[in-house]
Amino acid sequence: MRITIFGANGLTGRLLADQALSAGHHVTAVTRAPDAFPLRHDRLRVVGADVLDPAAVDAAVAGRDAVLSTLGVPAAKEPVHTYSTGTSHIVAAMRRHGLRRLAVVSSSGVDPHPYSDGGVLFNRVLLPYVTRVLGRTLYDDMRRMEALVRASDLDWTIVRPSGLYHLPSPTDHTVVEGHADGRFTARADLAASMLALLDGDRHVRSTISVITTVDNPTLLQWVRQEALTRN
Repeated sequence: MRITIFGANGLTGRLLADQALSAGHHVTAVTRAPDAFPLRHDRLRVVGADVLDPAAVDAAVAGRDAVLSTLGVPAAKEPVHTYSTGTSHIVAAMRRHGLRRLAVVSSSGVDPHPYSDGGVLFNRVLLPYVTRVLGRTLYDDMRRMEALVRASDLDWTIVRPSGLYHLPSPTDHTVVEGHADGRFTARADLAASMLALLDGDRHVRSTISVITTVDNPTLLQWVRQEALTRN
């Protein structure tokens, strides 16, 4: 399959591109810094483009079979619009070129729930601070992105991970529709879950959650290593 990956130079995007190439797909990796993209492969095309540029998005989508978006931006006090504006350009380009399959990474933080294993510190202090203060503008824009994806006529899937962290390879992770009661998601599992969506019509027009159930970090480890890291 011919796949375009937006946000390909992020931590999740690189894993997704590598897994897609290993699975035999042809990959167009879209990044604003093509010279910094670390992968090389005969079936890989690296495109220097900004998702906020509709003409560049159109060119990256043309002739593909599916689009996977792992866009990620850091939290900021200022308004964030990369998710919603960039995804609106992706959706418009897909319509113009007749593409149907779209999967986008969002976050469990757009609809936060207390976790059964979260404890008081996580559920009542850290989770509200991250979703309502530190990442408020980011999650607001993710909600706008989700709304425009749901309003489209594409075969879409919204993928919501929890707190992202590094593992060297995918695990036997859990994917459920709706909310999942788990605090952490390995990026390798997030990438694998997105790639699996291309196999038939799995989870079409659904919002899914991805959680990793083994080798999770402690809360302190996650805050130190991952809390402020881009996707």
